[in-house]
Amino acid sequence: MSEERRGYLYGLTAYGLWGFFPIYFKLLRPAGPLEILAHRVIWSVVFVSLVLAVTRNWRFLARVLRSPRLLGGITAAAVLIAINWGTYIYGVNSSRVVETALGYFITPLVLVLLGVTVQRERLRAWQWAAVGVGGIAVVVLTVDYGRLPYIALLLAGSFGTYSLVKKRLSLPPAEGLFVESAVLAVPALIYVGWLTASGDAQFGHVSALHTTLMIFAGVATAVPLLLFAAAANRVPMVGIGILQYVAPILQLACGLLIFHEPMPPARLAGFGLVWIALIIFTVDALRRRTTPGPAAATAEPVAAVPPR
Repeated sequence: MSEERRGYLYGLTAYGLWGFFPIYFKLLRPAGPLEILAHRVIWSVVFVSLVLAVTRNWRFLARVLRSPRLLGGITAAAVLIAINWGTYIYGVNSSRVVETALGYFITPLVLVLLGVTVQRERLRAWQWAAVGVGGIAVVVLTVDYGRLPYIALLLAGSFGTYSLVKKRLSLPPAEGLFVESAVLAVPALIYVGWLTASGDAQFGHVSALHTTLMIFAGVATAVPLLLFAAAANRVPMVGIGILQYVAPILQLACGLLIFHEPMPPARLAGFGLVWIALIIFTVDALRRRTTPGPAAATAEPVAAVPPR
């Protein structure tokens, strides 16, 4: 098997695992979203620590500790990913899996808008068209929901901003996850301790299976991330950009086919507009990839950082 094919296999596995996250997080009830988030952070630190210990890769910590700017950036990234994870867990466990899928469908739109507003990149005509169609989709979905789809927008906004911060930090995935989780571990431990002392903790009090699944939330967080890193080293960025749609498609399928969430005609129309926007982005990116010529300083609809 060639390295590129191996990379696509790693990528499909990573995005496939992310796509079935709604099923996993549903199994963690009756624990509340904040308790699940806290345990996800704590066990992520434990699991990634074991990975780094086996690979003897701790030298990056010295660089982090010597650089206040890098440490500040990691702290900002940690807060953003905590918001993203917490919002996702809340959305899944409040029966809004379809809306969480929408959040990751519109994330490329947010990434491009951040490229324009923050990175001062220029959009091509077709990219502007895609952003416009995406904006119309949000309006249609707002009318359908009777409110802004705030879970979707918060997921897309937090992950888009997180991606921008991570791009500037340039830390490898495992090392980045370790430091971000370590930053969040102190408040997570305090919260878990408070829940335990008050008698409100579900961890260890539901069943042996529930306790095991809570612990393995760290593994479920780290393994797809490591697979994504292996894929990113072997697959062209346009390929990664197309693969990233696998996860929200699977999440949408979970919401509709497994959890039987409603999809009225207006909501379906809104999703249809989002998919049209993504098709425009993808076709434009592929055309740009295959067209020879000097590279322009334009925004690309490809996320360089994996989700969740």
